[in-house]
Amino acid sequence: MTIPELRTLDEFTLADVEAIRLLLRGGSVVDWHRLNFADEAEAEAFIRAQEIDPDDPADVARVLQVKESAIDYLRRHFDFPVPKPVAKRDLVGLLMLASSKGHRQICACAILKVMHIIHHLEARELLFLLPTADEEVFQWVEQKVYHVMASALANDFPILEFIGGRKNKDSLYTKLLSKPEVSASQIYDKVRFRIVTRSSHDIFPVLSYVQRSIVPFNFVIPGQSTNTLARFHEYCRSEPALAKHIPNMQLPLDLEDGLSSIDNRFTAPSYRVVHFVADVPVRVPDKVLVAAPPGVSELGHTIFVQTEFQVIDRATDESNEAGDASHQAYKARQRLAVMHRLKVGRFS
Repeated sequence: MTIPELRTLDEFTLADVEAIRLLLRGGSVVDWHRLNFADEAEAEAFIRAQEIDPDDPADVARVLQVKESAIDYLRRHFDFPVPKPVAKRDLVGLLMLASSKGHRQICACAILKVMHIIHHLEARELLFLLPTADEEVFQWVEQKVYHVMASALANDFPILEFIGGRKNKDSLYTKLLSKPEVSASQIYDKVRFRIVTRSSHDIFPVLSYVQRSIVPFNFVIPGQSTNTLARFHEYCRSEPALAKHIPNMQLPLDLEDGLSSIDNRFTAPSYRVVHFVADVPVRVPDKVLVAAPPGVSELGHTIFVQTEFQVIDRATDESNEAGDASHQAYKARQRLAVMHRLKVGRFS
């Protein structure tokens, strides 16, 4: 696995800015109408971050299978015209077409969106069929993330603290009891990671690094992002290196206004954080695939593990822990609500 370097804001491409924006907003790539890869090298790096090796014949065959299924779906249900020059493109070629203009760009985007859905569903099916427990699956994602972050720390990236962990059973019980609308399948932070940067100016570069090495932007879980720390449009306007990309963004710059509130009744209004949940792509070890039921090979070798990430700068972290926004105060409010629900049966 090739670990990317940390990019400064001056090195950010339009694709980098749009990817971070999607993460901060908790949007869906299916709602985009174009991609923004500047060249094939950038597109290939994006592919490799998804655990797809363009030089591996098995991976190439898997991508072709998914692409053909997507095109067949579009033709079968929507009579969608796909020109042969588009249908024959490999994945890098489709990504570059989707970053261009014209009818072929629209076709490439449609194919990629359906491929994204098919790949996601089949990866989920693969996970269900694997002869392995959650414990082992969590280890795979932890190994991947620790490897990437170890490289960042070894290269003196502006990261003061990196912590990984899993929610223990008592915490899971408390969370389910504290939120009557939540079921066990909606707990996204069974595996979680926390990154504290040196300053607020380091948040965007670190987010970009995480996206290019761990969480490609298309795997951010829609509706599960909280951003009360980095106001996207204000930050872009204040940084000349980002402001130059504003005219080429595909959505209005004020889209995020009003979307930064915290959807958690136990979190203090003063709490500040960048929080998001993603399906981290993980390559299944060959020895596990060999022991799986027949036919599993048709589903590829990649699964997704829902993982929570928190990114915050040192000053904000210290401010959060100074008062009502502290983790201790949060847990106290949560426990009080659980006890009230256990005794009375409903929240007041």
